[in-house]
Amino acid sequence: MNFNLTQIPERHSKPRAHGITMVMDKGMSTQEAQNFLSVAHPHVDIVKLGFGTSFVTPNLKEKIEVYKSYNMPIYFGGTLFEAFLIRDQFDDYIAICKEFGVSYMEVSDGSINITHSEKCGYIEKLTKHGIVLSEVGSKDAAHIIPPYKWIELMRSELNAGSSYVIAEAREAGNVGIYRGSGEVREGLVQEILTQIPEEKIIWEAPQKPQQLYFIELVGCNVNLGNIAPGEVLPLETMRIGLRGDTFFLFLDKQVSS
Repeated sequence: MNFNLTQIPERHSKPRAHGITMVMDKGMSTQEAQNFLSVAHPHVDIVKLGFGTSFVTPNLKEKIEVYKSYNMPIYFGGTLFEAFLIRDQFDDYIAICKEFGVSYMEVSDGSINITHSEKCGYIEKLTKHGIVLSEVGSKDAAHIIPPYKWIELMRSELNAGSSYVIAEAREAGNVGIYRGSGEVREGLVQEILTQIPEEKIIWEAPQKPQQLYFIELVGCNVNLGNIAPGEVLPLETMRIGLRGDTFFLFLDKQVSS
């Protein structure tokens, strides 16, 4: 850090397994990715090439090499996995991950209908090829999953080999663990946390109030995902009490009074 400040909460050091920030790249150019990482790389742990953007991104290999030059894990969005799966091209999906040197893989079923046992089967198969993240929740706002089911699904997917379960919110943050307004379904989140270890959950939280909620609930080392590239540094300041929203959160009470 550039200055000496006391009472800054301790962030886990990279490479970290807890307190991660997952960024969604929705189509940055190779140069934009380079510029982004030149500033933000100390605070980013994983980059997702959102939904199916990797299919239409020019110079994809060159862009991936930029991320690799910073030892930054990347993965293709879960929608791309589903696109391969629905076309009966699961083996092709594995092949492209190998071709592009992508060792993180997301398994989701937010757009397609498969049984949960099938989904867990794909998780188990992909663990032989890399690190698996699995997404729980539907992209359909009308599909409300009760808390006990979220817990059951998350537990099964972790047991199948997922390193993390991702709580679905889409890039807008208005489905899954959120209401259409973006408001957190607090009862759902808190019930999940009674049964699933928080360090194993990545909460998709693209909106600032959502990020603030989880920092206040879990702490500065909560796992957050679907963060926009331009929001990485603002999020990091919020994590450590250097933004107005959390300015007093980590100060000693006698100092902050």
